[in-house]
Amino acid sequence: MLWTVSPQAYSVVTYAFSSRALATNPLGDPAERLVTLLLPPGYDQRRAYPHVWMLPAFGASGRSFLNFSPSGEDLVERVTRLQRAGQIGSMVFVLPDTFTALGGNQHIDSEGVGAYATYIWDELLPFVEERHPASARAVAGRSSGGYGALVSAMRRPGLFAAAVCHSGDMGFELCFLPDMGHLLREVARAGGVAAFREALVGWRTRRPSASLRAAQNLFAMAATYSPNPAADGGVDLPVDLYTGEIRQDVWDRWLGHDPLRMVCRREEAEALRGLRLLFFDCGEWDEFNLLYGARQLARKLDRLGIPHLFETFDDGHMDTSYRWDRSLPLVWEVLREV
Repeated sequence: MLWTVSPQAYSVVTYAFSSRALATNPLGDPAERLVTLLLPPGYDQRRAYPHVWMLPAFGASGRSFLNFSPSGEDLVERVTRLQRAGQIGSMVFVLPDTFTALGGNQHIDSEGVGAYATYIWDELLPFVEERHPASARAVAGRSSGGYGALVSAMRRPGLFAAAVCHSGDMGFELCFLPDMGHLLREVARAGGVAAFREALVGWRTRRPSASLRAAQNLFAMAATYSPNPAADGGVDLPVDLYTGEIRQDVWDRWLGHDPLRMVCRREEAEALRGLRLLFFDCGEWDEFNLLYGARQLARKLDRLGIPHLFETFDDGHMDTSYRWDRSLPLVWEVLREV
């Protein structure tokens, strides 16, 4: 366990945790992970505090929230500033490591990636709360982390009082299908699905092109939503490699994980209804077309009578961490009363 203490700011605590759920993950990723906690100034281990679980975006991990930026703020600086300004009170922020060899994570259980929902909520959460008691919980994230936050709230009814989804994946037809051409070309260039999967391993040591990044993202989605250990490369792709035509049976498996489809199922909808806060937003110029899925979700929630707060803002998908200034005070107002 490592401690970094500053009397006027949030303190950083890091634990090593060995996961049984990840021990047999198909990518060979490490089962021992670091989980980082941000503890408020004056933290008293005898007290229970509200906990905010921050799920990382694709391409990031929990410790990415702590990356120093000379032109911006890391999460420690942000929450310290918000607390000093009286916009939030004392909360514990939990930053799990969910990075994978495919470049990221959707934070669900998948035969092709690993049992990450089980790891986070059934293993890591009790580990953290045994050492740092929680009075209430929120789950939050941006992009893939936002997707993970929303889906976790849907699939774990009663676990959270609040959920925050910043620019999360939804409306799969518009956010994933437009990039399928990149996946087809890069798989062909690599010499097949299995060869492309193997090529992903070396990406940490070189800078991939925009096309390769798009293909990587979609391959990771295939491993998440349509794994097939018997198939070439361990996945079923939702498009025909020769013609690019949609393979509807495979695509339907993807759509089953789209929040726009999930919210139409009674159990998932009722889980959202049980939240004290459901906040989601999206930039009006989001490059992955996530705005349209977010608008659809807001409309579906309106029809179902599920309380929520949906906002748009004048920006795209990247470099929007300033939106935490909007959501975290809302989370605090809810969790302080639980």
